[in-house]
Formats: sequence, structure tokens, C-alpha cells
Amino acid sequence: MTIQSTRREILRGGLAAAGLGVLGLPDWALPALAQGETLVPFTDIPENVKFDTPPDRRIFDFRTLDGPFTPKDKFATTQHYGHPDVDLATFKLKVSGLVDRPKTLSLDELKKIGSGDLVAGFECSGNRGPLQGLCGNGKWTGVPLKAVLDSAGVKAPAREFVFFGADHGEEEIEWRTQKFKLDQQYGRSMTREKALSPEPFLAWALNGEPLTKHQGSPLRLLVPGWYGMANVKWLAQIHVQEEQYLGKFQARWYRTLRGEMIDGEMKWKETGITHMRPKSFIARVTKDGSRYKVLGVALNDGSPLKVVEVKIDEGPWQAATMDPTTKDRFGWKFFTYAWNGATPGAHTLVSRVTDAGGTVQPTEQELETKKSFLEHNAQSPRKVMIS
Repeated sequence: MTIQSTRREILRGGLAAAGLGVLGLPDWALPALAQGETLVPFTDIPENVKFDTPPDRRIFDFRTLDGPFTPKDKFATTQHYGHPDVDLATFKLKVSGLVDRPKTLSLDELKKIGSGDLVAGFECSGNRGPLQGLCGNGKWTGVPLKAVLDSAGVKAPAREFVFFGADHGEEEIEWRTQKFKLDQQYGRSMTREKALSPEPFLAWALNGEPLTKHQGSPLRLLVPGWYGMANVKWLAQIHVQEEQYLGKFQARWYRTLRGEMIDGEMKWKETGITHMRPKSFIARVTKDGSRYKVLGVALNDGSPLKVVEVKIDEGPWQAATMDPTTKDRFGWKFFTYAWNGATPGAHTLVSRVTDAGGTVQPTEQELETKKSFLEHNAQSPRKVMIS
């Protein structure tokens, strides 16, 4: 299947939805297709993939990428207990536990504490190739979490900050040989140091519009640089406590099992999932006459990036060009690569990112000792056919 779009059509639709303009931006920096430019189909898309998924299980089709901010009706969504309807008129965020002044805050009261914007992109911790569709990038409006916690006054013994969503459901829980049916509420936690840092953010709008039900309306948590499971949607309560929180989605569900050689012996370690590991992937390949261009996305935990490289078949790694308009610390970074001398036939393209600290995006083989599919940041080859 070949998808063709003119630049005018893309700008009328996607860029308008994302609230973007074209003045002052060089043409090459925009990922919208140029006049006469067409997509080169990937040949590795599984036959059972459906891009017309319901809004509570949406994946983003990167072939339709038309700007740095993902429109609300394309932003990837996942869920454990469905997407609840929260009444905005009666909504109150509870702040409880080890605080001097417990709070029940309406959205208007939150806005009085402060308001600002944050550009942040993230992926589900289960996001992986070849599609990489469980992610999105947006301009969020809200208030820093620290400002809300400061207004409540955090007590000295507080060590763990727990965030509960309004989404919940009954599940059977097994403890040794006993089984219980309990109502489980989605919850995640973070340490005092992280919660009181400048980054965590409570958002009520995406790309200049109120959050939709599927993006966590009326309020959600954002932890920039972390995987999506930390960004609790439909945020209902912040509970501050001293003891470690061991809820299902903190202690058991979102964990990585990885082997590590220590003194010549393999040791298996289970670790919590928090910050995103450096990843890049190829979003699409386009053709304009005899010229071919590769467009890709890099995302990580906000650490500076050194270089993104692209390799064609078994050729050498070649540096890609970073898009200077996508430079926000926690936002997606676009890169392009001019594929010169493309020959007819089947080809494999892959990218890798290296951050400023020297960490290189691993290959699939280098992740062989990781036994869970979460945190999968391996290089992701894509296949195309040049006619």
C-alpha cells in the first residue's frame, strides 16, 4: 500500500490540529510530506496490524507523522481497567497522608497554584518494533507537582509519594495459597527526592486543548523522561507515606528481569521500570523523483544526545541530521538522512542513538539476557523494497 499526501493537505489537517504554523520553519525541518514526495512502503508490517483501533487502545501510525506534536486523536493510549468518565464539575484531587494541610483541589484551584507548559514525549514501557506505535509527543499545560505539594506542606518523615488514578477493577489476588477478589485501583509511586524535584507535572491540557477522556481527563501526572506507566491518568489522589508502596503496578507488573555476569556467574536481577532508555527508530522512508529520505525519531530520559546514525543493509554507520526545531529536553528529537544511490530491490535500514555519556542504543543480541519484553530499546531494522 502506497500512501500519497501533498504538503497542502498535510498542513491543512495535521498541523492545524496540532496548533502549529509554518512561518519561520525551514521546509526540511517539517516532517509533513513535500509536494511530489511519496511514502516508500515498509514491507515488514505484520498482516494482522490494525491502525483503526478504538480510542482506548490506540497506536500511532508513524507514516502519518506531520509535526512535532501528536494530535489528540492520534496519541497512543493503553489501559488496564478501561477509561473512566470523570465529572469535571465535581472533580477534586485529594492530597492526603503525611502533609501539614490535606487538600481537596478542584481544577480551578489547581490553576490558581500555577500554570505553565511542558513539552514531553514518552512511550509505553512495552513499546517495540517494528511499529513503535505506543508513544506520543505533546505540549502539555499544567502545574509542577512540587508547587502542589509545597502548598500542602510535606512532613519530614515522608518518603514515598503514591499516585492513584480513578480507573479501577476487580481482580483475583493470590497470596501464597490464598486467593482474594479485591477492587484494584491503578497506582504508581515515586521517592521523595523525585516527587519534590522540578520535573514531575500535573497536566490538564494537551496541545492547547483540555485533555480528552482517553488522555486522562481532567488531570494526569507526567514524569518527564520516564516510561508511560508512571504518567498516571485520571489522577484522583496523591497519598504521602513513609513506608514503601507495593501495589500491583509498582511492585509486580512493571518490572524487568535481566541477567548480569558477576565474577563469571550469571546473576538474575528484577528491577523497577522508571526512566526511558535511549532509543531511536525509523518512522518512514520517502521518495521524491530519484531522491530518498529517511525520517526517524529519537527519545530518551532527557539526557543530551551525541549523535544518531543510520545504516543501510551492511554498509557503514552514517551520521543523520538532527532537526533543530525539536530540541526540547524531554520532547521527541527528529532526524533525517539523505539516502543517496538507492538501488532497486529489498533493503534493510536501521538507526542507533548515542547519548552524551557514551551510551549506545543496543542491538537485539545485546539484550538477550533481558527476559521481559518491557524497556525494549534495541535497534529496530525496517525493510523496504525499491522498485
